[in-house]
Amino acid sequence: MKESRPHHLGRRAFSGLAAGLGLAMALSACGGSSDPLSNAPATSGAASGEATSLVVGSADFPESQIVAELYAGALTAAGITATTKPNIGSREVYIKAVQDGSVDVVPDYTGNLLLHVDKEASEESADDIAAALPDKLPDGLAVLEPSKAENKDAMVVTKATAEKYQLKSLEDLAKVCSEIVVGAPATFAERAYGLPGLKENYNCEPKKLEPFSDGGGPVTLKALLEDQVQVADIYTTTPSIADNDLVVLEDPKNNFIAQQVVPLYNEAKMTDTAKEALNSVSRILTTEDLINLNRAVSGSQKQGAKEAADAWLKEKGIVK
Repeated sequence: MKESRPHHLGRRAFSGLAAGLGLAMALSACGGSSDPLSNAPATSGAASGEATSLVVGSADFPESQIVAELYAGALTAAGITATTKPNIGSREVYIKAVQDGSVDVVPDYTGNLLLHVDKEASEESADDIAAALPDKLPDGLAVLEPSKAENKDAMVVTKATAEKYQLKSLEDLAKVCSEIVVGAPATFAERAYGLPGLKENYNCEPKKLEPFSDGGGPVTLKALLEDQVQVADIYTTTPSIADNDLVVLEDPKNNFIAQQVVPLYNEAKMTDTAKEALNSVSRILTTEDLINLNRAVSGSQKQGAKEAADAWLKEKGIVK
């Protein structure tokens, strides 16, 4: 087990202080209530035999909001009144919301969720993480089926760089790492999956880390395309990877642990009907779907999260 593995919480997991301070600001910017969990509709618990309504929460980034709308749409199609509470905040905040019943279910990512509840976890593969996660969750919380869709950090290069250095994997990168400038957030210098992980797993020590603050966004992309950096840390569901014909380097040693999308829910408020509705999404949702949904919302189409989710649900036959 790697000593620094808990730092895999990465860009989605902020400190409790930052979550608390950022919550009011995010809600104010969205025009919402000062309390993100207020005004939640009443929900009858599973003990009554039938949940008449469920609240689906989401974290404060677009992909989480899209998946929350997928969940809500599937629940509605199954005859359950579902509403969404977007932009709740970081993992620390939305897990507390699920625990206290302010929301009933929220999309999460298996690897980061496991490390949040068990900072000593050493599991890395999708199967191992999925097997370990249920028993590590606090009492009253549970997860349903993880989807094939996942979103995690990746080392990405242009096709020209891949051809120049014959790169297919991080093992290949190690052979030329001293010539390479990496573009990534400043925290990449300390994160277990960042420079420490590259050194420990692949004996790769880049010539330089060029810090960017846009989380693999347009500034990072521009630097990569203009060869200011030769490798960039970009989320795997970012549309710019496919749109620019970029190459994601394989990670045979699981430096970047699996991050499958999974519903996290409050056991007291979830019926079998609701579980099946949520699982119907997880069984179909793929990483390619996430890329296309992100493109629809964050790209030139500028669709709303619900609009994009509704179109996907109809395309997949979940909503008639």
